[in-house]
Amino acid sequence: MDIHEYQAKMLLADFGMPIARGGIAYSPEQAAYRAMELGGEKWVVKAQIHSGARGKAGGIKVCATENEVMDAANELLGRRLVTNQTGSQGKLVGRLYIEEATDIEREIYLAFVLDRSSERIMCVASSAGGMDIEEIVETDPDAIVRVPIEPAVGMQDFQAREIAFALGMDSAQIAEAVKALKACYRAFRDLDATMVEVNPLVVTTDGRIIALDAKMGFDDNALFRRPQISELRDKSQEDAREMNAADRGLSYVGLDGNIGCIINGAGLAMATMDMIKHVGGEPANFLDIGGGASPERVAKAFNLVLSDEGVDAILVNIFAGINRCDWVAEGVIQAMQKLDVPVPVVVRLSGTNVELGQQILADSDIDLITADTLAEAAEKAVAAAQFHQSASAEVKESEK
Repeated sequence: MDIHEYQAKMLLADFGMPIARGGIAYSPEQAAYRAMELGGEKWVVKAQIHSGARGKAGGIKVCATENEVMDAANELLGRRLVTNQTGSQGKLVGRLYIEEATDIEREIYLAFVLDRSSERIMCVASSAGGMDIEEIVETDPDAIVRVPIEPAVGMQDFQAREIAFALGMDSAQIAEAVKALKACYRAFRDLDATMVEVNPLVVTTDGRIIALDAKMGFDDNALFRRPQISELRDKSQEDAREMNAADRGLSYVGLDGNIGCIINGAGLAMATMDMIKHVGGEPANFLDIGGGASPERVAKAFNLVLSDEGVDAILVNIFAGINRCDWVAEGVIQAMQKLDVPVPVVVRLSGTNVELGQQILADSDIDLITADTLAEAAEKAVAAAQFHQSASAEVKESEK
């Protein structure tokens, strides 16, 4: 789960990270009022969406008067901001963060991420802040500082000092830099985060260290013990299909293809998507319905896949281990009977009670396409999608 910049800053501030003063606004009038509350001569109006690179997309504006703040807010609120991380559909701006302007001397990149290969927390930092980490790696890989942290021990003062010196901090700033680094680490550890990114962490002209932007991501599996984090979720920033799936206990990731996938098991799902691409098709989603694929669960999966208007065919690929193929077959038939399924459906069953499951499908009066192997199922799904796409195009042409 991701959260907004202002929420991440509030969390980091609770752990001792210095941040600039600011306030949230939901209307142009409220934005101007926030600027008046903050005082000063300049303010920064920031669109709050779950994406980086907002500045490049016009989502961050520096204003010198309250009227400029109001105009900037009026321009941003309700706009779909398209960045290199949102895709072409962009993200809807529903709130703004009004922050006092900061006099910046230099910018630093700082992040804590989970490094699964070393089973450690990795601190990644660079003196080339304000850029995406991918750009830093490409343009100046030697500027990247990496320090692994043993979770059982935690971040030590000497590690924080080494990072601060490697980033070129002045001796007078080392103590404050250590405080900022350890604040980020404690937030990462204590809130079950998977990522804490401060970019940029700035050194001001008067020598202070401030988190000017922040991103945090959290382990969904730990949210049950972090209700204060769970309450920060903004569903308007999430893919509606993925949100609906999560609320119903399904693992779903929307993709750009036209073949909907209903599969049990993440590994089988990945293999199925690979096979679809291998035979010339494009998967519309990753959908793992889990081991207990009951008829009700299969029906929920059909509903979810059909909510994507770009789907031209559905491929059901089930390997029944702890599950049973006859249950899945019944679920497919019930779903097809209850729902108006406007696209062809290919079903491939394997595993426990596979003969009974195949017999149930064969005896039904439901129009299904069956397959015995994954390769055959993928080929039939791609062919069915192409046929449905052509037929739909002909219907639309005839209606003109």
